Amino acid sequence: MISLKQHLSTIFSDAFEAYGLDRKYGEVVISNRPDLGQFQCNGALAAAKATANGHKQNPRAIAQGVIDRLRDQNNFGQVLLAGPGFINISLSDEFLAAYVQGIAHDERLGCAPVAQPRQVVIDFGGPNVAKPMHVGHLRPSIIGDSLQRLYRFMGDQVMSDIHLGDWGVQMGMLICELARRRPDLPYFDPAYTGPYPVEPPVAILDLQEMYPTASARCKQNEQELAAALQATVELQQGRPGYRALWRHFVDVSVKDLKEDFDSLGITFDLWLGESDYHDQLPTLLEQLQQSGQAHFSEGALVVPLDEGDGQPELPPLILVKSDGGYLYSTTDLATLLQRVNDFQADLILYVVDARQGIYFKQLFQAARRLDLAQGIQLEHVAFGTVNGPDGKPFKSRAGGVMRLKELIAMVIEAALNRMAESGIARDVGESERLLVARQVGIAALKYADLMNHRTSDYIFDPEKFTKFEGRTGPYLLYTAVRIKSILRKAGERAITPGPILPPMDQDRDLMLLLTQLPEAVQAAYLNYAPNHLCDFAYNLAQGFNNFYNRCHILHEDDPARQGSWLALAQLSLAELELVLSLLGIEIPERM
Repeated sequence: MISLKQHLSTIFSDAFEAYGLDRKYGEVVISNRPDLGQFQCNGALAAAKATANGHKQNPRAIAQGVIDRLRDQNNFGQVLLAGPGFINISLSDEFLAAYVQGIAHDERLGCAPVAQPRQVVIDFGGPNVAKPMHVGHLRPSIIGDSLQRLYRFMGDQVMSDIHLGDWGVQMGMLICELARRRPDLPYFDPAYTGPYPVEPPVAILDLQEMYPTASARCKQNEQELAAALQATVELQQGRPGYRALWRHFVDVSVKDLKEDFDSLGITFDLWLGESDYHDQLPTLLEQLQQSGQAHFSEGALVVPLDEGDGQPELPPLILVKSDGGYLYSTTDLATLLQRVNDFQADLILYVVDARQGIYFKQLFQAARRLDLAQGIQLEHVAFGTVNGPDGKPFKSRAGGVMRLKELIAMVIEAALNRMAESGIARDVGESERLLVARQVGIAALKYADLMNHRTSDYIFDPEKFTKFEGRTGPYLLYTAVRIKSILRKAGERAITPGPILPPMDQDRDLMLLLTQLPEAVQAAYLNYAPNHLCDFAYNLAQGFNNFYNRCHILHEDDPARQGSWLALAQLSLAELELVLSLLGIEIPERM
């Protein structure tokens, strides 16, 4: 099933072609003057700027000629010429009803899958071992999860990878800090041959306390930093005790990270870290040197990035520092190569802070110059920051970087308070009320983030975003639950959805809204921008509530009209459920 806009554009493209003009002029869009028409086609104005036999054509004459050549006239209630050549279009009520009925019968609600599915890798999340997740991890996690849901829905084969930060000097810092505190542990005895303890010597709270202490110590004392760097080298070279200790650090951290992601309803296909590529680096670097594309400059191995195409020159990408140490870029190239070779990736999305824009330009350009990603689409899905009311990065009440657990607890508490004020879920048991509060809080958190274009910074206000009115996640949940309640009560009265009838003034706008889902999905998909889904969900919720205020479904006397309205309610719920699922938002059964 193609979308309504595509259907109309095909009809008008055929008409332009029949008139002797390019089909590209036949695009139909939603009208920006609904008082004049539901849709409009403005191609006559663009076509008039082209020359025919050297003479400029009259746009009104073109528009009238196109109208005269329209097929499927029964689709339209009115097609009118206006102004210098605008074509205003209104559908016939019979055609609109039949089209909406087709959407209701389509298991994909009118959203066609991609014609050629791709192998897509989405890199998002990016937390670090031993460091608690904080508010800075919110956006990559929520945006990346929505994209993996969206791309799967569109038919692509998706592999999501958390790309865990588990390999580097922070590991050496932790090893040295634990050695300072527990020198008796066998991990630090070079003569110990094992086996090493199964139970970890530290808990997640220990690691989260140890890391800032160790980091501060290394910043203040060069000898401490040197010791940490040496421990890192020995870890990476395979010292058994350090490897066993590092495994404990990773396992303890991953368990805690999974709890955070579970609370947000986010999952990953792969939990690979930087360490998974370490053993591949020497071979890769040797191959790059032999190819002549990577060479040493001032003791460092670099890839020059001057393309000579008039574009601003990028700094060279450093692969190995002058002291022999690897960088993120080294691991990222190895990771990219593995994604191409093992997963046959056609598209790789990196959902990472916009402030890393220059780095990803370097990485992508280097990958192409080194022939590691020929024919592969690489995209940096950049995003802005989450700010507090002062416009600065969101802080905890104590003034520090807010941990993700603290942020989630804050929105759930705000949701509980808002529910109490509004009398929502007051008739359910305590456990269900807490579940609803969690669903409302997470909906507030996710919608507040995703409704903004991802490149925009935004101010997060838990009091504002947990309201059950206005442009919020809770408002969408309330609308969906309201429809569930209507359908449930109808079922109790043996009222069932029926055929969708040609609309009246009361339900025409809702029916038009129900045809717009495919464009919202397509826009989100092509632009890596879930805000298009948020816009659609909010408009549909508003449209349904306006409809319901005018059309009292359960009290309608005409059974045929009642069944039609109930079918519209059922379809509205189905579209809301689909869009909210693509946003990673769960709908309660009742409130």
